[in-house]
Amino acid sequence: MPQSHVAHLVFMIQPANAGFYKELLTFLGWNVLYEGEGGLGLMDSGGVSLWFMGPAKAAANDYDGPGLNHLALGVPAQSDVDATVDYLKRVEVPTLFDTPRHRPEFTQSETNTYYQVMFVSPDNIQFEVVYTGPKA
Repeated sequence: MPQSHVAHLVFMIQPANAGFYKELLTFLGWNVLYEGEGGLGLMDSGGVSLWFMGPAKAAANDYDGPGLNHLALGVPAQSDVDATVDYLKRVEVPTLFDTPRHRPEFTQSETNTYYQVMFVSPDNIQFEVVYTGPKA
């Protein structure tokens, strides 16, 4: 049986919002692979790429219906989640679900934490930035 991995994900967006994704993901350490008419591609340090293509058709995104609920991006330190919160404040993107916060129900260790912030992009794509590991 072959070993598989995530190679890329494609999100349909309104082209006017491409700058939001570029700024957010480069802030989080991703590199731009492609930026041109109809699309934006970025890659993380592990080789996974995210592509933002458009224009998207007018359709509602129901997080609790079939399909993607949210995209979680892991960061190496709890302070990176807090830095993301500061970044979101600067670009006037509200956080969701009383985040940032620790989620003890998602860890089985008293010394570790699951610390997250959740928010929605201009195209109504729900994101999570999360740190898992020793509590700071």
